[in-house]
Order: sequence, then structure tokens, then C-alpha cells
Amino acid sequence: MAPTTRSPFRRTLALLAGTALLANVGASGVAHAQTAPAPATPEQAAPAPAASQPAPVSPAAVAPAAPPVQMTAPGNGPASVADLAEGLLDAVVNISTSQNVKDDEGAGPAPRAPDGSPFQEFFNDFFNKQQGNRGPNHNVSSLGSGFVIDPSGYIVTNNHVIEGADDIEINFANGSKLKAKLIGTDTKTDLSVLKVEPKQPLKSVKFGDSSVMRIGDWVMAIGNPFGFGGSVTVGIISGRGRNINAGPYDNFIQTDAAINKGNSGGPLFNMKGEVIGINTAIISPSGGSIGIGFSVPSELASGVVDQLREYGETRRGWLGVRIQPVTDEVADSLGLDTAKGALVAGVIKGGPVDDGSIKAGDVILKFDGKVVSEMRDLPRVVAESPVGKEVDVVVLRDGKEQTVKVTLGRLEDSDQAAANDNSTDDGVINPDPGENNDMDEPDQGGDQGQAAPDGQDPQQQGQGQGQSQSQGQDQATPGQAAPKHVLGLSLSLLSPEARKAFGIAESVDGVVVTEVAPGSAAAEKGLKPGDVIVEVAQEFMKSPDAVATKVQTLKQEGRRNAQMMVAAANGDLRFVAVPME
Repeated sequence: MAPTTRSPFRRTLALLAGTALLANVGASGVAHAQTAPAPATPEQAAPAPAASQPAPVSPAAVAPAAPPVQMTAPGNGPASVADLAEGLLDAVVNISTSQNVKDDEGAGPAPRAPDGSPFQEFFNDFFNKQQGNRGPNHNVSSLGSGFVIDPSGYIVTNNHVIEGADDIEINFANGSKLKAKLIGTDTKTDLSVLKVEPKQPLKSVKFGDSSVMRIGDWVMAIGNPFGFGGSVTVGIISGRGRNINAGPYDNFIQTDAAINKGNSGGPLFNMKGEVIGINTAIISPSGGSIGIGFSVPSELASGVVDQLREYGETRRGWLGVRIQPVTDEVADSLGLDTAKGALVAGVIKGGPVDDGSIKAGDVILKFDGKVVSEMRDLPRVVAESPVGKEVDVVVLRDGKEQTVKVTLGRLEDSDQAAANDNSTDDGVINPDPGENNDMDEPDQGGDQGQAAPDGQDPQQQGQGQGQSQSQGQDQATPGQAAPKHVLGLSLSLLSPEARKAFGIAESVDGVVVTEVAPGSAAAEKGLKPGDVIVEVAQEFMKSPDAVATKVQTLKQEGRRNAQMMVAAANGDLRFVAVPME
């Protein structure tokens, strides 16, 4: 049978039918991109019928077309925050400040156009006129944000927004303006409370609990940087407990909600409309938001704000200890499984724990039921505690955990308290000269090696313990006895000659370092001639032989580091963990 030939007319109908099928597929909302063609059905593979017979119609061609599918937005995206923002915008304010400064304060040379520039004359004339119009004193203005926390007119903002201001003006969302007075400020948390006198109650917002917020929770930041009205941005919490070295109580919330210039002092809201943070700082090479902003958490800010409102100042708890970090080496020398807690380097005379409840060398692991994971946790939890409260403090002492009760004092923001904060660049807080006299009272019934120096004269303290220490010092001076070599250190008795040679204070007692081997582990840890080893592994050292014996004992116990309490010539204490090679 001869093959049949499809006429051009039928080919045209076939093309039109194929086009209709494709159109129907597109209308149904189904799309398959870059897929292989489906295998032909028997109907599609059969040859075309003869011209005398009607062409069979595919079932798909006669079936009713499927109704078009309505495309909807994904259900897992963020919902609109318009309703939430609408109820909060009126409580966020713009803060405008002005400060009268002298002409020579902060004024640099006027910019000049390059020589030969076609606009040099106009450029220089403009800046010369600007400089000439400015008198001996001029005002410097700045803008920031804040929010109302009480309908009577209390407003919270950052301290750096209003610091040094001679005049503070609050611009509200409805266009009204009111002068504000400063109620109180706290530089340690960068918070300030202002007060205006409104004719009618103001729209206000309340603090929420930032401690329940988790990384990934949605937050909304509102600022009023330029007085145009509220500026709303939305993001998530991208980090918690951030330390940006802004102050002693850093515990910032990190968010990617845009925080730009002028937004400082504005609130960070949760999705309930509660303030869970106060926008304070950003990290940005250009000055604009790159998605890394920081807010003071409400769990810290709310207490500070309450104190500023009530007293005009902060009243923080005070423990009266000097602390330093617990490094991996220190943890190993103390038998801790991990580096945690805060190592007590000294106790302040007359402080709350000067009664011996906490001693130098203790590691504070818990404070009032709160775990102290690292050194910087302790100042914050102590400061947040009420003055006069009795708290339980868990310390590691002599390899065992002990719980002691402490009644907190008040941290006074005075010149004396500031003088006591002798912190160094490495974060170690050292005691004042001479304060180590009363840090560890000697154990009257204990071993001689456990006795630490007290307020007595060092010579008198050695009497009654089997041998006068003063006699030992008189008999063994650096010139009369060869020094002992331990861990790269040359050690000698602390004789009067050694005190004079190194300028060591009379209040310091222990074993003096006369030389340090270059490149040794002790040298890398910062030990130097003139330092005095007071304790090794929480035992008082009275001779170089005692140091060598203790180090050998630690090696036999499998310890990798020897923890030493080291006194500088003026009496400042620090703890050093020296690796035992």
C-alpha cells in the first residue's frame, strides 16, 4: 500500500492544534523548564488517516480546559508590620541638641581647591566667607532618636546623643516641639533619661523581656533621625551577648535591621510592640548600615532607666574583687575541665568580701544562681544586683567548689572608685599597691606553706612557724647563695638587698625573680626580673626550693601548667600560668 502524503492544509491544522495545547498548558499554570520531551503515544505515532476519513480527535482536544490557577504569595514570608508600626510611631521622637563651642574646638583648616583649578576662586571665596561669618563661639547641632516610656513625659535615649548639650529639644511625630531637661545619665551603658512637660499625655511604649528573645526572632527598629517622622526597618536578631568593648557591661543584641545615622537611641521592638533593645551602635566602614547593628538589651536597660528616674544616678551592686580571665593554661593548672569563671586577683580593702569570704586565687563560677561563663559576665551580674542583697557565690578553692554568702556593697562612681579600676590593656584588673597585705589571711591551724602574708611585718609573720623567715633571709642573699633555676626563672630569697636592688615594696613577700631566660615560657608570659612569686598552685612560697618542689609535684600530678600569683615591685598582683616544659 502506497504511503499517504499529508496535505499542506492538514499540516497547518496540526500546527494550530499544537499551539492551542501549548497555550492551554501555559494557562493552567504548569511549567516544566528544560525537561526532556515525553515519549509519543500510539495516537501520536500512528500515520495520518486517509483523506476520505475524518481525522481522529485527541481526547485532550475535546476535554474542557482546566480553569486558570491563581498564583498566591508564599505563606512562609514575613507578614506585614504596618499595623504594629502604626501604633508605635508616635512614641518615637527626634532629639535635637545644640552645644556652644569655641571657634578653635574641633575646627580644622578650611579646604582649598587645587591650584590652577578653573573654580579655585569661587571655591576659596565660599569657604573664606563661611569662616568669616563664624564668631569666636558657634553652635554645633546633632540629631538622634529616643522614645517615650511614660505618658507624663519621660524619654529614653543614648548618652552619646545628648552628651555635652547645652540645649535639648524633642520633636514629636505630629510636628510639635518641647524643651527637655536631663534627669540622669549612665556612661557605662550609654543611656540617658530626659523629661518634657506635655500639655496632654503622650503616646508611650513599654519595655519587654529581652532574655526570652532568640537568634532568628523578628524585630523592628524605629528611629526619627531627621525630624521627618518615624523610619521603620525590619530584620532579625542575628546575635546575642555581643561584646564590642563599649563599656564594662557589654551584652549587646546584634540585629540586621537597618540602623543608620541619627537612629541612635531609638527602640528595637519585638513583634508584640515591646521595647527589647535600645539601638546604640553599628559596624560600618562607610557610616551607613551594612546589616550589623547593636542594641542595649532591655534586661540591662530597664533597671538602669528605673534608677535614673528615681535617683538621677545608678546604684549598682559591688563585690569588691579584682578579676582576670581564666585562660586555658590557668584552667589546666587549677584542674578545671574548661576555661570558665572569673579568677580573683585581689580583694579591695574595706570591700564587701574583705572578711575573707572570697580570697585571691578563687575562681568564681556562679553568682546568685547565675553561671559565670567568662570574666566579663561577673561585673554585669553583680552590677544588676540590688545593693545590700545577700547572695550565694560558688567558688573553686583548693580544687573544690565551695559556696559562700556575700552581702553586696554599692559601687560608688567617685574618684576613689575610678582610681581603683587599674585595668590594663589585656583586661587584667590589678589591685592597688599594698592591698595584697589583707587578701589571704594565714590559716592559723594549717600548713606553713598555705599561710599568706597579712598586715604584720614579714619578719614577725615568720616567727613561731619553726624558723624565722628574717633569719633565712639574712643567711641567704643573692650574693651568698646561688639562685635556683626553675622553668627558665632564676629565683632567690627576697632579702633586703634584693628589695633595694629591684625597688620592691616592703608589703611584698615571696620569692624574687632575678633573671628570666630569653625565649622561655616564663618570658613569653611576661615575667621579668624584679617580679615576686607569691604563690604557686595556691600555696605560699617562702623559698626558691619551695617553688622547685611544688613545680615538680605538679609535674608528677600530670599538670601541664603551673599557676603562679606574681606581685610586681609595687605590689600589684596578677596570676600567670607558666607551661612546664
